[in-house]
Amino acid sequence: MSHHRAIYHQALRYIASNQRKGEQLDIIYLRDLKIDCVIGIWEWERRIKQKIIIDLDMAADVGRAAASDDIQDTLNYKAVTKRLTSFVGDSSFQLVETLADKVAEIVMTEFKVPWVRVRVNKQGALRGAGDVGVVIERGER
Repeated sequence: MSHHRAIYHQALRYIASNQRKGEQLDIIYLRDLKIDCVIGIWEWERRIKQKIIIDLDMAADVGRAAASDDIQDTLNYKAVTKRLTSFVGDSSFQLVETLADKVAEIVMTEFKVPWVRVRVNKQGALRGAGDVGVVIERGER
């Protein structure tokens, strides 16, 4: 067996051993959620609201919803958006890392999501950089 083929088969065995039996990992995503909030470590940042942009990837099994075509059988991304808009808009964190962690906690606990990837972008935070922020993953895929 060639070296590449051996690596390929090893990867397939790894994937198979790490998949939950009978479960799928589907992703419901949300992109470019813009929210104004107090964020930053500098005194001037504590006095103003700045725009942050959130991207979410949320694990879900959408098979039941696909079969039923019923919103009750899936993760309601409108409800997630409303909750996060309220929370983030009222928040006052110093670090985007803290904000991202709290967003992940809300998504996982309140919406029963087993895994989430959160990207928080504090656009314009650094001169010369278009975007700056953090990406975190929480939970199990």
